[in-house]
Amino acid sequence: MSKTVRPYQDSNATKKEQVASMFNNISGTYDFLNHFLSLGIDMIWRKMAIKELLADKPAHILDVATGTGDFAFEAIQILKPAKIIGVDISEGMLGIADEKIRKRKMQDVFEVRLGDSEKLLFDQDTFDAVTVAFGVRNFEDLEKGLSDMLRVLKPGGKAVILEFSKPKVFPIKQAYNFYFKYITPTIGKLFSKDSSAYTYLPESVAAFPDGKNFVALMEKVGFKNTKYRPLTFGICSIYTGIK
Repeated sequence: MSKTVRPYQDSNATKKEQVASMFNNISGTYDFLNHFLSLGIDMIWRKMAIKELLADKPAHILDVATGTGDFAFEAIQILKPAKIIGVDISEGMLGIADEKIRKRKMQDVFEVRLGDSEKLLFDQDTFDAVTVAFGVRNFEDLEKGLSDMLRVLKPGGKAVILEFSKPKVFPIKQAYNFYFKYITPTIGKLFSKDSSAYTYLPESVAAFPDGKNFVALMEKVGFKNTKYRPLTFGICSIYTGIK
């Protein structure tokens, strides 16, 4: 099992509590920094992940670790579902998501709720699809989170997970490590009031069991037909599994 990486090393709070306060701290600059630091490629990755659900035409979707709602908004555009519910442990992030929902007049289609991804407050077999974008590496207990996502999926429903991975190929690996280790925290510090958040980012990616290891974990909790697809030289990967 990978070691637990927390945003604030000098704090005794649990990883879950630390992640919640970290995202509360950076919620105001999160969207801007996301697009800026990834040079806008994160938007392309999101579209590619959502297109994994095109053939499934899910009517009811749960977006776990929804943050400011970007993944869900993109899913609404591409998939035209009847309803998306977004769950997150950060009130700050959900406040921004709520604002965006109201501005876009999407209250009928998209709602957000404060909630824990490892104890989802929904009945078994509720959703046609469950999605997570850049959220699973923040789970305190990865296995528990995946198990609960499987529980709330309807039989035959699909999970789509988008997460950072570690490039293996020279010189991408070296450039990526340099960018993540030095550039990201420096820019994060400039624009955000929480510099730890952008030091935590590369550390959490380094500790995350990506690729085949993550697929093995999905299979362990009961997902079938699991696949993973590396994007952009392996900087990011899409994982899918069926209940």
